[in-house]
Amino acid sequence: MDASILLVGGDDFLSTLLIRLRIVVNCTVEVASEPSEAVPLVQAQQPDLIILQGSQPGSLELCHQIKEQTKLAWIYCILLDIPAQMLEEAWLDRNWEMESRVEALESGADAYLWLPQNDPQGKPLSSPAIAHQNRLLRSQIVAGLRMVRNHRELMRTNDILSAIALSDPLTELNNRRALDWELPRQVQNARTRNEALSLIMLDVDFFKSINDTYGHPVGDRTLQLISSRLRHNLRFRDTLFRYGGEEFVIILSSTDQQEALLVARRLCRLISDQPFSIDESLDLNITISAGTASLERTDDMKGASLLKRADQNLLRAKSSGRNRVVSCLDETVLADLESESEPKNG
Repeated sequence: MDASILLVGGDDFLSTLLIRLRIVVNCTVEVASEPSEAVPLVQAQQPDLIILQGSQPGSLELCHQIKEQTKLAWIYCILLDIPAQMLEEAWLDRNWEMESRVEALESGADAYLWLPQNDPQGKPLSSPAIAHQNRLLRSQIVAGLRMVRNHRELMRTNDILSAIALSDPLTELNNRRALDWELPRQVQNARTRNEALSLIMLDVDFFKSINDTYGHPVGDRTLQLISSRLRHNLRFRDTLFRYGGEEFVIILSSTDQQEALLVARRLCRLISDQPFSIDESLDLNITISAGTASLERTDDMKGASLLKRADQNLLRAKSSGRNRVVSCLDETVLADLESESEPKNG
């Protein structure tokens, strides 16, 4: 059984339970002598299942603490008591057991087990009785691990679906939905750390003419090649998104206005300096236009106003002749690339 179990309890509890676990399951077992000792183990290792000594002080509180944390609530918690012997009167046994189970479940435990070692007269339980207890213990552990496996499989599925939802299928870049999620986070981080944050919004010049002249498959291939060249020439701290159509956005963390302008200039030259080989018979000369903007104190927390300024500067770059960069440092064209000639694909 590929699983991890954390046992929490006193010495007698641990020694007794370890013997039983070796009989009923085959899994990795860690131990902690008390709930306070178990807390860092739970946080660091996140075991599949925890078995706590129900009568030990702090067990109910630890169970409640685990279930209150979203990242840990999936851990299956069993509260278990192993009294030396049953009470003299059977009905008192059942009443005590029921009250203990109710208290355990109300504290967030997933199950409660009561496995006395001796009968009411203090005699050791018979072999059939012990076998029945072991079967009950194993079935509860298996049921818990089944729930944990189902949860983890669901989380893996959700991760895959989330990745699909945040990825552009054509270019395999982050998509606009991913930008809507990431930009507010970056804005918050920048303000918390008192760091600069900038954006580049860029657009492929005369892209419509590529589709009209060569067809949409060539246009799609062009976007893939541009995306690849951009992605492989960004710094590790830069995040590239396909905003839509032939537009892209780059988040530049820890980057001020002047640095953003230099990055945008460099990317424009990387696109224009080397033709794109679509196939053996077709090479295309491509240029891009870009607008940059940097975070200001007056910008909203979602980054909408920051993105709008970058978009406005992109429009200025395109209206000023394309193949150039416009920055918030100046509303005029600040970066005019070396070649002022009209793009060859226009």
